[in-house]
Amino acid sequence: MQAIILAAGMGKRLGEFTKENTKCMVKMNGECIIDRLLKQLSNLRLERVVIVVGYEGKKLIEHIGDRYNGNLKIEYVENSIYDKTNNIYSLALAKEQLQEDDTLLIESDLVFDDAMLQLLVDNPQPNLALVAKYESWMDGTVVCIDEENNIVNFVPKAAFCFDDVDRYYKTVNIYKFSKEFSRTKYVPFLEAYTKAVGNNEYYENVLRVITFLNSRELKALPIGNEKWYEIDDKQDLDIAEALFAEEKDILNKYYGRFGGYWRFPKMLDYCYLVNPYFAATRIVDEMKANFNTLIQEYPSGMKVNTLLASKCWGIKEDYIVPGNGAAELIKALMELLPGKLGIVRPTFEEYPNRRDKDSLVTFIPQNGDYRYTASDLMEFFGNNHADSIVLINPDNPSGNFIPPADVHMLAAWCEERGTRLIVDESFVDFSNGWRENTLLNNDTLEKYPHMLVMKSISKSYGVPGIRLGILCSADSAIISQIKKMVSIWNINSFAEFFMQIFTKYEGDYYRACDRFIEERDSFGERLRGISYLRVMPSQANYFLVEVLPPYTANGLVLRMLKEHNILLRDCSGKSGFDSKQYMRIAVRGHNDNMRLIGALKSMEA
Repeated sequence: MQAIILAAGMGKRLGEFTKENTKCMVKMNGECIIDRLLKQLSNLRLERVVIVVGYEGKKLIEHIGDRYNGNLKIEYVENSIYDKTNNIYSLALAKEQLQEDDTLLIESDLVFDDAMLQLLVDNPQPNLALVAKYESWMDGTVVCIDEENNIVNFVPKAAFCFDDVDRYYKTVNIYKFSKEFSRTKYVPFLEAYTKAVGNNEYYENVLRVITFLNSRELKALPIGNEKWYEIDDKQDLDIAEALFAEEKDILNKYYGRFGGYWRFPKMLDYCYLVNPYFAATRIVDEMKANFNTLIQEYPSGMKVNTLLASKCWGIKEDYIVPGNGAAELIKALMELLPGKLGIVRPTFEEYPNRRDKDSLVTFIPQNGDYRYTASDLMEFFGNNHADSIVLINPDNPSGNFIPPADVHMLAAWCEERGTRLIVDESFVDFSNGWRENTLLNNDTLEKYPHMLVMKSISKSYGVPGIRLGILCSADSAIISQIKKMVSIWNINSFAEFFMQIFTKYEGDYYRACDRFIEERDSFGERLRGISYLRVMPSQANYFLVEVLPPYTANGLVLRMLKEHNILLRDCSGKSGFDSKQYMRIAVRGHNDNMRLIGALKSMEA
């Protein structure tokens, strides 16, 4: 068996990465893509490897040099008109070699698990295409297969239909052709196709023609959970570096993305915190029905969006400002407030990160569960002056919750002292008796005119993609200042439309929150059944857990990601924690939670 690698393309979409190098010489996690591939091929005892070079071909040949002598016999074919042709011409240049042996045909911009090549070699079928169930990140040719894994149709980009995605498999661009298939089918059709259509085409179009003739010689081989990625642009490279990172780097590669985890197929995200139930109701159906209008039209400005926010949460327009997520409002508020800022640690770091370290006054609960009360805060900040105090309630990551009567006591204490209290109640709708726990009403705001209440709509309502948050206070002067600090179109059309229609679905939201609390409590009991976890009380949509020996938080998170494709949050390094091992585990829907519980139980001794 031999391998043919197509490596003539220019890789323009990679920009500066391919300004002076061919695409397969781009480094992923410090190693050239071509070197990774050749190392994998060297384990297969191939007769030879034929590389079709073109753009910067001499550099590629020099780079490979003689480093693989003794393991691989490497030959080169040159495509001198790489800038005027596509990969069908590159393969046509190697058609003689293609007919001389059974062949692995591989595109040079792929990174994949080592086991994938062995899947092809070990499979008794002579002609195979590796395929993966279609995911939204994939681009290029897809196929439809029957119950016997025969490829019944190649679907090019122009014929792609999003209504049919459940039927589609993406070609991985790794094939196995028998010598007989190449001689009697592929090469004759390749010659006829290029003669009729030209050289600026794709080699898979030839396979499409063969399939149309009702041939069942080429079968699909689904790769299951094996990892792979095709690197066409900078984003592809960034994602591949996370997927294939070394163990010491992998968590930083994922955590540093701050979301966007839909790009990682089938991965369960237990880091980010949302309500899994409300977004599954009819409100999203109505948003989908208006998708074309919302994406094609400008959103309204601050005046209209303030009115909509006022309608949704029953707050006077002078008292409320909507933001592009709570993060936009936190940034503006932290830049605006003078003096010392009191915080509780461990905490959601967005607040202290927006301040100079010297301006922080930090309270750390002195107990193993990181519990604290309003009285604890009053005692500490009574002795340690802060001009403003941030209370996240329920707190993140501890899940600590101060009852509303005690929050009122703290608010009154702050008013008496001239201290501004900032209450972030982004998670309050997950607390027991949540309807009575919010501070978001005009009477309460007017009772404590220097208090500010922050709320992330993303978390409670399960719609983080629309980016929406609100800040409320009876101090209309500071609300007016914040409105002037953000851009005129700080809210996109989807967030605006969400506020426009929310009140129609308010009953659905109430039911979703009640359902969530039931699932949270049930999930917490199951977590407490895991022998190596100590689960702390929580009235939020996550649990802070201590990881007990023999595991560490980092080791457990890595194993869950590598073995189960579940991403958890290692919190051990957060400021305010002691030297013990901690994770924060989000609460998702029931089926996902049971998958996590099963994965955790599988690791019990």
